[in-house]
Amino acid sequence: MNTVLPSWTAQLRDNLNKMAEDLTATLTGWAGPSLIVTPEECGGSIQAAIDRAHTQGGGTVLLSQGDSVSPSITLRSNISFEVAKGSRLLGSLDLADYPENIARRRTVQDTSMGMHQSLIFAEGCENIRICGEGEINGRGANFLGEETPTATPGRPFGMRIIDCKNVHITGITLKDSACWMQNYLHCENVLIDGITVENQANFNNDGIDIDGCRNVIVRNCRISSGDDAMCFKGASQATGENILVENNLFLSSCNAVKFGTDSQGDFRNILVRNCTIGGVSEEMRRIKHADSDSGFSWEMMDGGTVENIWCHDIEIIRAMSPFFLRQEKRGRVKPEDPPAPIGNLRRILFEHITGYDNGPRGSYFIGIPEKDIEDIVLHDVHLYQRASVKPVIQPQDIDEMYGVYPDAHMIDDMGDAPAYGLWTRHVKGLILSDYHVIPQGEDPRPEIIIS
Repeated sequence: MNTVLPSWTAQLRDNLNKMAEDLTATLTGWAGPSLIVTPEECGGSIQAAIDRAHTQGGGTVLLSQGDSVSPSITLRSNISFEVAKGSRLLGSLDLADYPENIARRRTVQDTSMGMHQSLIFAEGCENIRICGEGEINGRGANFLGEETPTATPGRPFGMRIIDCKNVHITGITLKDSACWMQNYLHCENVLIDGITVENQANFNNDGIDIDGCRNVIVRNCRISSGDDAMCFKGASQATGENILVENNLFLSSCNAVKFGTDSQGDFRNILVRNCTIGGVSEEMRRIKHADSDSGFSWEMMDGGTVENIWCHDIEIIRAMSPFFLRQEKRGRVKPEDPPAPIGNLRRILFEHITGYDNGPRGSYFIGIPEKDIEDIVLHDVHLYQRASVKPVIQPQDIDEMYGVYPDAHMIDDMGDAPAYGLWTRHVKGLILSDYHVIPQGEDPRPEIIIS
């Protein structure tokens, strides 16, 4: 399986390395006035402190007096919200303290999921920062719900940042949202640097969700999440592009690094490098199983285009399926939108990938007869995984699976993937170069099936 790589891979590397250099030089974080305002100066109200700083041209709102219990707060432009070491922002336990903030930008998140409540909300702001050595804790176990791909009523997000420019999240520890921890939708110039996320209190506990954002860096972060750890989406119907993800730890009981499922908008020019991804450990605090469903999961369902992605120098651990790609035609859109076309999933380069203690399910890529997945390269991949003990299933025994929710566990009621190394169907332009998967024990399946 050693072969010459297609010419597009060299161009992709050049383009994305240049993108990374430009982003690193230009995304330098919050720069605002030196004014400091504390809640204590404003009758104990965090919101009043934010509003006072904003009316004076901006500055830092500082929490430094231990625990502060607060209802939902709304950020303003030119505000840095800092939680000092030893202090915590604790979300209120009264759901009435989380009013619905209906975003001006209507998306599938509104029409399909009803995502309107959060501990921290910002819309249409410029030059904002959330920082500090302290902790923001949503106390999400107090708003228990059920795991669902649809609505999550009565379960506030940790943060919703919408239509904002120059967003800087740094140093802070984020813990225990009732739903997703942080959602950045249709934002520009986003720097997320050196944060710790432990979102293990409820279902749908994503770590970071980035939707239709441009010019983004996510680096030096440590994420443990019950649901997707690093998730990209296209519900905003805007193009998500020019994104650098580097030097992170992404651990999840679902998908470590994912695009989807909402994929109404395009998504391109993404570089993921120097990361460890996969499942949480048995010893870690968690609400679900330890293994992740997948390491990488790219899912195109709703008419957009996912292309020009390079993932390199990655370690994958405790992932039931190290790689999972799915092309389908769900076509979820807002009720007033025309039907979605079948989207595109193409030009993805994985290289210099290692890993151990991965689950026995195996990696698999499945398109549909109407549309192939295109131009996928796996180069210099060496993975160790546990051997399957399930009965072998044949590719012809797995139907096209239209309408099935597209996570790598979608075949679990039948068995593991037909091949332990890689099974593909409806994939065009697949290149395997120095690709090796080593089962730890006797595995009855073949290593590769291309069908």
